[in-house]
Amino acid sequence: MNNKRTLLIDHVREHATIYIFMTILFLTGVIFGAIIVNSMNFVQKQDLFFYLERFFGGIAEDEQISSREIWTSSFFYHVKYLFLLFVLGLSVIGLPVVWILLFLKGLVVGFSVGFIVNQLGMDGLFLASLSIAPQNLLVIPVYIIAGSLSMLFSLTLLRKLFSRRIAQPVLQPLGKYAAVFASLMVFSLAAAAMEAYVANGAMEMLINALYNE
Repeated sequence: MNNKRTLLIDHVREHATIYIFMTILFLTGVIFGAIIVNSMNFVQKQDLFFYLERFFGGIAEDEQISSREIWTSSFFYHVKYLFLLFVLGLSVIGLPVVWILLFLKGLVVGFSVGFIVNQLGMDGLFLASLSIAPQNLLVIPVYIIAGSLSMLFSLTLLRKLFSRRIAQPVLQPLGKYAAVFASLMVFSLAAAAMEAYVANGAMEMLINALYNE
């Protein structure tokens, strides 16, 4: 156990630059998402808020989707996203796409939180804290780690491609790469459960309190 912990610490220290780079890339996406909200004009915000209010109204009238359906949909979304990052890591040319995907993930989070807070003020802050934050506290580190590993594996393949050594084993690092991604998918399962059974329930309670005052 201690040996595995030591290997993990050594890995993070050795590749800290890449993990920091991917974290900054994600946070840049969050900032851009918030900037997009502030750059929208009044009509655009009202049009978008109209659909958001319809969604909130449906929840207040007990027309919400079941927690099991939310869990299934969320889990398969995370699995597809992680699988895409995994495949992109297998091809050196897919590395820029990994950066774009992580940036877009941050942009979506930043835009979602920024728009809700912009339109609802403190109520929006509470709503974002209850409906968006819980699952993202789990899934954001998963995506950052997945993107970082994808980048590392692409760089590893690139080094092997241009190495002068004739025979360089690829199966062992590929096996470790696949095993870590499988573990990340397990964590995404927990994030989906958090979204379906914790965040969704808390969001319903707050929306019912706001709309049934």
